[in-house]
Amino acid sequence: MNWPIYWLGIGANIGDPKSQMAEAIGLLDGHDAISLVDVAPLYKTPPWGKTDQPFFLNSALSISSAMEPLELLDVMKSIERDLDRRPGERWGPRPIDLDILAWEGGAFDHERLQVPHPRAHERAFVLVPLSDIAPRLVLAGSAVAALAASVDRTGVSLAAIGGWHQPSGNSGGVQS
Repeated sequence: MNWPIYWLGIGANIGDPKSQMAEAIGLLDGHDAISLVDVAPLYKTPPWGKTDQPFFLNSALSISSAMEPLELLDVMKSIERDLDRRPGERWGPRPIDLDILAWEGGAFDHERLQVPHPRAHERAFVLVPLSDIAPRLVLAGSAVAALAASVDRTGVSLAAIGGWHQPSGNSGGVQS
């Protein structure tokens, strides 16, 4: 199996965010055309854009997939619906959020999807976890590790490491 790698962002801030994120990762990994490669630690992050809402839990993951970007997007949107994500306020609270951040196929530009994600390089909630699994990945002309080191990390804290996404609920370490 020599499928291209995709890097995804994942987050939630209502309901049981950690469990919902773990379930979304399990659903992705259980898909016939997707294989989980790596999962970053879990971070608690302040809301972005609309700030009068609960803090988020955010992470990043890498997968390999036989799907093209729009096919993967459709699978991700289906998972969001299965986990009770409904259309709502832009940047508002959500039980799950999945985004394609980048892929080995390079740039992809469609009215439904832009890859690399057009604002990923500006957001600590994306860059900090992504730098844990893809420090040399290039976004907006710079390595993710360099971007993560220079972005404002105010309010970002480690919530769980290693295995937090496993169905057993084993956080593998740090809790906040």
